[in-house]
Amino acid sequence: MVSQTGPMDLDPGAPVRLEMTKWGDRPHWEFEATYLGADEHGDWIGIPVGTPMARPGAAFVTEAAQVGLVPVGVGWVATFHAPGWHVTTYVDMTSVPWWDGTTCRAVDLDLDVVRTTEGEVFVDDEDEFAEHRIAHDYPAEVVTLAEEACAWVLAQVSQGRAPFDAASPGRWLAVLAALARHGG
Repeated sequence: MVSQTGPMDLDPGAPVRLEMTKWGDRPHWEFEATYLGADEHGDWIGIPVGTPMARPGAAFVTEAAQVGLVPVGVGWVATFHAPGWHVTTYVDMTSVPWWDGTTCRAVDLDLDVVRTTEGEVFVDDEDEFAEHRIAHDYPAEVVTLAEEACAWVLAQVSQGRAPFDAASPGRWLAVLAALARHGG
């Protein structure tokens, strides 16, 4: 079953997976996570400290707790890091993410919006996007999706609007911490 609206019948603590590809079905980041719940912004997943993440040519284990937000019907996926990490917010511009059972899938479209702990907000990988849109022949509608999503996310992150404020992901970081304390 493939759903645009989220995983069906999952309780907080249920295992989920995020699988990102690059255009042309080329592998990219993959990792296991924990379903935390949903709110008006979308589905939230938890990525506890010690979670292995891998993509071709790179792998690491998370050193800070993170929560991810999978919105409905828009072209991005966000990650919010717990205090103590050098980045607070990292938003990948993607195809519209979709759920395939308990796996969330999206195509990473290179552009990223980043907020550092010092409050700097910037767009990353614009050069990669410019190169890949030609090398991989991104359709015009994909280019438009990525550029429009990036402009919108950049404005929201810069202004600290929900869900890119401290309170929205903070609520879900607390849920992740509670699940960890209770063995979930």
